[in-house]
Amino acid sequence: MNINDIIKPENLVYAKPRLLNDNHMHYCPGCSHGVVHKLIAEVIEEMGMEDKTVGIAPVGCAVFAYNYVDIDWVEAAHGRAPAVATGVKRLNPENLVFTYQGDGDLSAIGTCETIHAANRGENIAIIFINNGIYGMTGGQMAPTTLEGMKTSTTPYGRSVDLNGYPLAISPLLAQLDGTCYVTRQAVHTPVAVRKTKAAIRQAFENSMNGLGTSLVEIVSTCNSGWKMTPAQSNKWMEENMFKKYPLGDIKNTVK
Repeated sequence: MNINDIIKPENLVYAKPRLLNDNHMHYCPGCSHGVVHKLIAEVIEEMGMEDKTVGIAPVGCAVFAYNYVDIDWVEAAHGRAPAVATGVKRLNPENLVFTYQGDGDLSAIGTCETIHAANRGENIAIIFINNGIYGMTGGQMAPTTLEGMKTSTTPYGRSVDLNGYPLAISPLLAQLDGTCYVTRQAVHTPVAVRKTKAAIRQAFENSMNGLGTSLVEIVSTCNSGWKMTPAQSNKWMEENMFKKYPLGDIKNTVK
């Protein structure tokens, strides 16, 4: 029997997305980035936008997305991805344009660019990976680091008196008139993965329909930075991160 007779579309349960290339991923075991890359590749393929998508990759672990998802990419300076995406989308309104950013990039050095792009209602989608830490540069405290959370720069835990409160930027962006969709999801379980894929699809469709800025925050783990196993990281995320960053839609004007 020919293998093609067995692997028919109606029998296919799982397949690697065509846009996800064969480069060996450098991410730490248990990292959420690989799962999100797969979802982005699947959504782009399903929308038939393979040749009309431009991703904007800034600095941090997120920058390496261009190694794995086979679309056009523009690398932006640290925090400037929404500004670069603004220019790309305005010059090429027929293209799907999205940024792929970590919390240290989007909610620290890029806070200004993020807020003003969203306030202008730029027709872009922002994928925001929030693991509460600077993962790439050694596990330092990020704006999203939880109160009491230990990092390489807060070895005794984040102190509100010294370091301020954790920044929940998604609810801030939801208050802006230019945002049409703000949601917070995760990829730690199969159900969560399916919800995140649906959120990415809606954000991309909103962009193409000219509805304004969409933000998909994905609460994630950084087991290397957190000094935990992948399983411990998922449990810690559920017990701690979700209290500060609860999952679900924050704003959806499209429904």
